[in-house]
Amino acid sequence: MSARRLRGGAHAAQLTTRERIRELNDAFRTTFDPKLGKAMLTSGVNSLPSDVRAMAIRKTATFDAFTPENDPHGEHDFGNFEIAGKRFFFKIDYFDPNLEFGSDDAADPEKATRVLTLMLAEEY
Repeated sequence: MSARRLRGGAHAAQLTTRERIRELNDAFRTTFDPKLGKAMLTSGVNSLPSDVRAMAIRKTATFDAFTPENDPHGEHDFGNFEIAGKRFFFKIDYFDPNLEFGSDDAADPEKATRVLTLMLAEEY
C-alpha cells in the first residue's frame, strides 16, 4: 500500500460501514493508489492548461472541506472547489472489480473498485 496505510484487522471490524467507506475513499483520493481504484478526467478538465489541470488534481487529493451539505452521508465521496475561475466537482463511484457493474459492497476493497471522476461543474 502507499504512504497512507489502511487500518486492518480488528480495527477494520470495529468500524461502521460508513466509516470504512470514508477511510477507503480518503485513502484512494489522497494517494490515487491504483490498487484501490481509477481516476478519470472529463474532456473539459483534460482540455484545460496543464498547470490548471495539475492544480485541480492536487486540490482533489488534498480536499478536506467536507460538510454536511456536500457530504451528507459522511463518506467523503464528493467535493467541489474553485481554481482559476473554474468550478470543479469530484465524485467517487463504486464498481465491481471488473468495472462492469456497481459494487455489492463499497466497504470491501476486494468487492469494490473506486472510480473518481474529476469534472468541471458545467459538465455535470
